Amino acid sequence: MDVDAQKQVIEFLSDPASYPGNVRRVDRIDTHASVVFLVGDDAFKMKRAVKYSYLDYSALESRRKFCEAEIGLNRRTAPELYEALVPVTRAGGALALGGNGEPVEWLVKMRRFEQDGLFDHMATSASLSPGEMERAAEQVARFHLGAAVHRDAAESVPIRRIVDDNAAELAAGAGNVFAPEALEQLNEASRRWADRLAPLMEERRERGFVRHCHGDLHLRNIVIYRGQPMLFDCIEFNDAFAIIDVFYDFAFLLMDLMHRGLEAHANRACNRYLQHTGDLGGLGALPLFLSCRAAIRAHVSVPAAAAQTDPAQAALLNAEARQYLSLALESLSPPPPSLVAVGGLSGTGKSALARALATKLGAAPGAVLLRSDVIRKRLLGVAETDRLGPDAYAPEVSARVYRALREEAAVALGSGHAVIADAVSAKPSERSSLAAVAGDAGASFVGLWLEATLDARAARVEARVDDASDADRDVVRSQERIDPGAIDWRRIDAGRDLAAVAKEATGSVPAALLRP
Repeated sequence: MDVDAQKQVIEFLSDPASYPGNVRRVDRIDTHASVVFLVGDDAFKMKRAVKYSYLDYSALESRRKFCEAEIGLNRRTAPELYEALVPVTRAGGALALGGNGEPVEWLVKMRRFEQDGLFDHMATSASLSPGEMERAAEQVARFHLGAAVHRDAAESVPIRRIVDDNAAELAAGAGNVFAPEALEQLNEASRRWADRLAPLMEERRERGFVRHCHGDLHLRNIVIYRGQPMLFDCIEFNDAFAIIDVFYDFAFLLMDLMHRGLEAHANRACNRYLQHTGDLGGLGALPLFLSCRAAIRAHVSVPAAAAQTDPAQAALLNAEARQYLSLALESLSPPPPSLVAVGGLSGTGKSALARALATKLGAAPGAVLLRSDVIRKRLLGVAETDRLGPDAYAPEVSARVYRALREEAAVALGSGHAVIADAVSAKPSERSSLAAVAGDAGASFVGLWLEATLDARAARVEARVDDASDADRDVVRSQERIDPGAIDWRRIDAGRDLAAVAKEATGSVPAALLRP
């Protein structure tokens, strides 16, 4: 390996005089596989001459090849960040950056960005909003929809092998870091899930859901750059980690959010992803995908703790490993699927309540939100916030909207997930048909009917900004003439603040359907 030679290169790249221009400072970031040198507006990333079971950077030619791959693959999502392949050369015994001598090392040249813009920094500082996560999820969805399909892959995700590998790695911490009975419980549950999901995994491979993904999609690899969330630093060194089911790729990001206690962020991200991809069928594998991602982080944390010289830091890493293990176990014991319908006239706060309830229901990261306003815009081929005229609300169009809502609810329920149907549901037939969807899926059903005064509803619709609903004050007034017929759903006074409404609504849902 070129470890000794790299020491000279690292010393050279750490010296401000090695760079063109008036460079006064070089900042350095070290990881187990790379060293990044931050110089002005640029960043130069050098791969360490290391070899692991999953990664081999030991030879100079391999490092050149993987630098090229890193640039090419990351330009799919971050073309502005990844600029060029740059050699460190030697001529007459002297090293030079991009010189004419013999290449002795290869670097990925990137545009530097502010570390405060990294999503993990934002999460730690409590500045990461659910809205930012929705924007990031849109980027992930677009990336997955355009990523290269690999139907020739041996498996959608080699999930049984991942489960078995996790079991072997976690065993190293048994009795010391992890309770043996917890490991046994996780291993047994994971294998049951893997065996049951094998047909779904094969079906998804055949249908093109195995694609060349990111492979390392967590908060530390998303950054706000020029005002937009950008995915970067994907896996380039091992195709087995990157050519995977798109939902296994996305599950890493959701797991990271849940581990940090950002369940509302995870739910918002998941629902935005589903709106863009329509991949409701992938939800069936999500509990196991989340569990595997958490289990991997659990066993990776154990050797990291053992390598610490500071006992306090080691204890923190071991505690985090146990938290990951708990998340892995919880993911495999989701509440049963349920359909909660939130109905009521425009301005009663249906969507706000649906979001508040979503993280409390069903399998992680919470309920699938199906909003009639969003479905209507999608069916008519317009943007979510585009305004529609009266023709878009003709009876035949609304019938299509409710039919699509029921069909999507059936798919999500069949995948084992909870659903919240957010629609006016003013007709008795609309309400009874939603209950029938739950019954056909063998899922529980809860109907909530929200009520508020005309003035309260009018004020709410006028306060909306960038919302999918087209309702205005005139629509609210016209709805006063609606006769909804006999309402057998739970009536809730929605004129109160959201916390009070959400508390009563949650109390209307059987405890067995709620997440712990």
